[in-house]
Amino acid sequence: MAIRLTDVANEAGVSLATASRVLNGSARKPAAEISDRVRAAAEKLGYFPNAQAQALARASTKLIGLVVRDIADPYFSTIARGVQRGLGDSGTQLLLASTDSDPEREIEAVKAFMSQRTDAIILSGSRALSEDDGLLRLIESYQDNGGQIVVIGQPLASTGGIHVDNETTSENLAGELIRAGHRKFVVLAGDENLLTSRGRAQGFMAKLKRTGLVAVDVIHGAFSREGAYMAMSDYLKGCEATEPREQVCVFCVSDVMALGAIRAIRESGLRVPQDIAVVGFDDIPTLVDVTPSISTARLPLEEIGRWAGEMVLSHGDARKMVVTGTPVLRESSELRAENR
Repeated sequence: MAIRLTDVANEAGVSLATASRVLNGSARKPAAEISDRVRAAAEKLGYFPNAQAQALARASTKLIGLVVRDIADPYFSTIARGVQRGLGDSGTQLLLASTDSDPEREIEAVKAFMSQRTDAIILSGSRALSEDDGLLRLIESYQDNGGQIVVIGQPLASTGGIHVDNETTSENLAGELIRAGHRKFVVLAGDENLLTSRGRAQGFMAKLKRTGLVAVDVIHGAFSREGAYMAMSDYLKGCEATEPREQVCVFCVSDVMALGAIRAIRESGLRVPQDIAVVGFDDIPTLVDVTPSISTARLPLEEIGRWAGEMVLSHGDARKMVVTGTPVLRESSELRAENR
């Protein structure tokens, strides 16, 4: 009796689709351990793939899915532009999903891209401490069936991607501010549950501690412009109006949060940087239109996107890159004359 592909799949303990991708030479290759198991089963049973099936399996959809938390945020739109440039003239089309920071919508986006048989999915956005296992199971299933996952931000097990070293970057930024003469800091730390905001705040405060300093206040709120505005407004209302004002430097864990904080500071009748210095993180392109110019930690956002686009064209190359940002001090963190 002739050995069928179904027999090989059963012997290897994988789906028929996975066995087909391994033996018919699909561009969407499953994990190495699974591929080895399927080939061993085929050799044991004496199965030989058919040439027509091989040709069909090698077909690529030329579709790449990109999932971002908020496309209106310049951080993500700049990365998306970089991904498109990374794909270049390969003929690959980029599909975009924006989740509005909703984990359920992220899962639905991944499912939608899987149903469209995208060659790869790029996930860009902060992971959460309380991440649902549902996303991880989806990713594993997608990879088992030959799909490629590239993660921008915090790494996930068994995936390639670009890891942003938020802790080291914020430590370096704190060091530059201390060298510039700042001694009194407030940290606008964003959402405690998000790994990006958590890592940036922790790195900054770790550097303060090693230098013998401590943040006078740590303020939490939504990881957004409006969240920062509300958190900063509440903080300023809680400060004693009669208290002698010593210049303080507010570190915001993203540039969009810095913009929200500056709005709150100005509405309270205070000035940036004369009364309160403000520092962000990311160096989003829109900062060039802001006065005073905002100090920040520069990440090569468009290049990060381009590298991710190039990774997905490598068909299964799960290499990982680590990116560290560069401190950039501008007008918003200038010291008062008496503090210099």
